[in-house]
Amino acid sequence: MMVSQNALTVFEALKNLGVDCSMDEDQCVKHGQDQSPISTVISPDIVVYPKHTQHVMDIVSIANQMKMPIVPFGAGTSVEGHVLPIHGGIAMNMTHMNQILEISPESLTAKVQPGVTRKQLDQALAAYNLCFPIGPGVNATLGGMCSTGASGTNAVKYGTMKENVLGLEVITSEGKLAKTGTKARKTSAGYDLTRLMIGSEGTLGVFTEITLKLYPVPEQISVAICSFESISDAVNSVISIIQNSIPIARVELMDGHTVSLVNDYSQLELSEIPKLILEFHGSSQYISEQVERVNSIVSQFGGSEFNWATEKEERNKLWQARHDTYYAAIASKENARSISTDTCVPIDKLADCLLESINEVNDSGLPYFLVGHVGDGNFHFGYLIDPDIEAERQTAEALNSRLIERAIKFEGTCTGEHGVGMRKMHYLEQELGSESISLMQKIKQALDPNNILNPGKVVLLNSVQEDIEG
Repeated sequence: MMVSQNALTVFEALKNLGVDCSMDEDQCVKHGQDQSPISTVISPDIVVYPKHTQHVMDIVSIANQMKMPIVPFGAGTSVEGHVLPIHGGIAMNMTHMNQILEISPESLTAKVQPGVTRKQLDQALAAYNLCFPIGPGVNATLGGMCSTGASGTNAVKYGTMKENVLGLEVITSEGKLAKTGTKARKTSAGYDLTRLMIGSEGTLGVFTEITLKLYPVPEQISVAICSFESISDAVNSVISIIQNSIPIARVELMDGHTVSLVNDYSQLELSEIPKLILEFHGSSQYISEQVERVNSIVSQFGGSEFNWATEKEERNKLWQARHDTYYAAIASKENARSISTDTCVPIDKLADCLLESINEVNDSGLPYFLVGHVGDGNFHFGYLIDPDIEAERQTAEALNSRLIERAIKFEGTCTGEHGVGMRKMHYLEQELGSESISLMQKIKQALDPNNILNPGKVVLLNSVQEDIEG
């Protein structure tokens, strides 16, 4: 691996400041890939492992002086190329900053470092009978979840990271510390810097501390799985549930094809027709009332095969089908890799968007899986390819592109929770218009004039983008 003199100078400067850093080829290669379908490995020149805020300030300050790109790196679970160091430079691995700094049951808040994972936080909160409800399927870091504006299956009730992060410590592109927000549940104090930073994917600053909103663990949780003859019936029942102000916590959709994959993988015997998995939180009496109302609504849309559970073991069995979806899909095809995407549309357009997309992928002959957080119109297609067969990759990418354009046509968005990264930048103008992109570029230019913070992601400061996908 060729190493520039600039990189060597930065490496020595960081070592002299006591920062744990490496130019080992294996470490660099490890930080040049993520869970996206981009197959090209583009390694950073240096990998650094800050242990506290001052380290981060020193690293960013030196990188800015030397005009060297810097990419924050968490668990590496992103799927749109967010953490790929396409201009080389420094990969900043935040996993050594993994301390839970404070849990405050009185104010229902927690302060954490960005390398804390969601499962780590869940375990710590259990002693207080509290929870942080935002949970993507993977064990991501809280810093990464902030960076992409993550949400997950609970978003229909609890919202996304944007609604559940109260404040941040952010290191600016000059290596200075800025604070956004407080422990207060609301504020009208100036520009909303917290929400500007959430979802910025490391392009505007580096997080070193996160203040989170917590919730009491519900007194009772009840889960139901039910079947429908069509996706339209399933989605329309969800629309009716929401329109009737029934506070559902989670509602997930699987189409019949995806159920068949799970049956084969998990040795289940579910009917292979569209299914909803619903979850309710609250007191025992409250849930009973909501369950009765939901039963009445879904019956109007042909819902059948009801199975309700309140005990944890039984609830987990009902959720097994949803949790096994990705693994079932990968196991269904030899040498499979998933080209996954997420889009989000207004809920009244969801059934039409899903049906058009399903018909299109069926016509292509490419295997797939489909799951949806249908309570908020967000859904995920995974197109299954053999990465060694270029024709399959091209078909999947074409399907992915048409799905995103369809979502935008239905007044939706190219991404509901995965973020933009590299792969969805060219859809932003189609979705938002050129003036909105210009505003984003001006914000990026103002906050990162040397373009060192994860350059080449979300928006470009020039019209040239390296063609490294494939």
